[in-house]
Amino acid sequence: MIRTIAIYGTAALAEIAGCFSVWAVLRLSAPSWWLLPGFAALAAFAYLLTLVEADAAGRAFAAYGGVYIAASLIWLRTVEGFAPDRWDLIGAGLSLAGAAIIIFGPRPA
Repeated sequence: MIRTIAIYGTAALAEIAGCFSVWAVLRLSAPSWWLLPGFAALAAFAYLLTLVEADAAGRAFAAYGGVYIAASLIWLRTVEGFAPDRWDLIGAGLSLAGAAIIIFGPRPA
């Protein structure tokens, strides 16, 4: 379980960093070379999701969605300097609960 959480956390950081590089180039006038590490980060994100122990890709991707939501709010606070409000935090909590049910729920053998 700890390995899965670590993979999802690292994947979220990679995906958000990669997407932010595109955002920064297109919306914040960052230099275009920012796209190179951004695309590398997105490739790392895709690879990392293949390491999750799940019986189907869709299940691994669905559970990741909750982690992505929470990680995006951490990015919002730490990188962009905006504090998530209570509705953001409630939504992230619900998303993480759903992700845990999806990935760790008992499955018939």
